[in-house]
Amino acid sequence: MTVQANTAVKQPSPKKLPFKARLMKSLRLLWKNIKRDKALLLIVLPVVVHYLVFVYYPMYGNIIAFKNYSPVLGISGSEWVGFKYFEQFFTSPYFFRVLRNTLLISIYSLIWAFPVPIIFALALNDLRNGPFKRIVQTVSYIPYFISTVIICGLLVNFLSPSSGIINTIIQMFGGDPINFLMEPSWFRTIFIASGIWQGFGWSSIIYLAALTGINPELYEAATVDGATKLQQILHVSIPCILPTIVVIFVMNIGTLMSVGYEKLILLYNPITLDVADVISSYVYRTGLVEGNYSFGSAVGLFNSVVNLILVVAANKASKKLTDVSLW
Repeated sequence: MTVQANTAVKQPSPKKLPFKARLMKSLRLLWKNIKRDKALLLIVLPVVVHYLVFVYYPMYGNIIAFKNYSPVLGISGSEWVGFKYFEQFFTSPYFFRVLRNTLLISIYSLIWAFPVPIIFALALNDLRNGPFKRIVQTVSYIPYFISTVIICGLLVNFLSPSSGIINTIIQMFGGDPINFLMEPSWFRTIFIASGIWQGFGWSSIIYLAALTGINPELYEAATVDGATKLQQILHVSIPCILPTIVVIFVMNIGTLMSVGYEKLILLYNPITLDVADVISSYVYRTGLVEGNYSFGSAVGLFNSVVNLILVVAANKASKKLTDVSLW
């Protein structure tokens, strides 16, 4: 009996295909996916263009932190100076002042401002009166959309030692008027408190969205077991939104060194500069006002690198402790 040999020709595996063939196959698959998802791609295209033009492309300008930048010569024509401006910043008499103020304002804001939107969202979630709940939400969102200039103008008027409503109330109770904006000891309190008032309503949206995703049966089971409202919040609401809280906390850690300069510049003065000057305001004065672009860019780049290290470290710690992380 003769055994017939198998003469079927084996097709080459995809890995053994020539590079050009594999490239053409990948391009055809890519084009097929683009045609399939073209509507979604058109929706996301403006966002991608925005980030490419206004976020990633300007990163090229960080090169001037290592150059003696001259607007006449341009970025490519300016002389390389290495880490000269970084050393100049680290040895500057203002280095420890701006670093201390930045960290103190950021840490105080994190301690006092971070829990407020969570508490507000938990309280708002328990409201059963629909119209009143919507009114409270709307009123809490309004300050976020008010211009920073207007917010600072309101603060100046409210805290005026002669006609401000705060000092009027103090005088009604027999106290002496206080010039809050000229007192260094009051500056951080005013800055942080006004920031909480302006942003807590808007920041609570993400927590309210997380609370609406909780299964109502969990609350029903807790009620059957005799749990009070506070116990339901502690043992149902907070554990269910904990991943959201952790993610937002990690993102806030990543902006620990990024205190906005707009409100600071509008509120501080030479008397309060010692407690109000932060890295961003220092970059504004040295880089833009004084025209020292390379030095300002070096300070800003240092700030961004520290923020990157902080967010990576916070994310790693969060992943290890809670199994929740950004990546």
